[in-house]
Amino acid sequence: MTNTILTTLTHQPLLVVPENAEAMTATLELPPGDPGTPPHRHSGPVFGYVLEGELLFELEGEPARVIHAGEAFWEPGGDVIHYLAANNLPDTTTRFVVVMIHAPGEPMLTLVTDDELGARRHLRAPKEA
Repeated sequence: MTNTILTTLTHQPLLVVPENAEAMTATLELPPGDPGTPPHRHSGPVFGYVLEGELLFELEGEPARVIHAGEAFWEPGGDVIHYLAANNLPDTTTRFVVVMIHAPGEPMLTLVTDDELGARRHLRAPKEA
């Protein structure tokens, strides 16, 4: 008899999987209050799990939300802009692990220009009051 416990964190159909996709697993540490990477996109889906702290997370078309330690997240990649992945805590480091699937020879992350942000402003969810 085994004592292994499997807990499903997320189960998501993959909408965009680049041909001959590669996967990369990494950990990221955001110092207290760190705003994270500026708006960007990934060439394929990204799956993540917050190990410590809180992540303020916003994808195009969705309102910003807080992801706490012990919670999982995902983003579809492709054309979807990832606006925000910031440390939501002013006094604690936030650590999370990600698995990023991407097209070979393409960058894992591409920053979005100010012109594109302006052109796609209508796709961003309104900020909650």
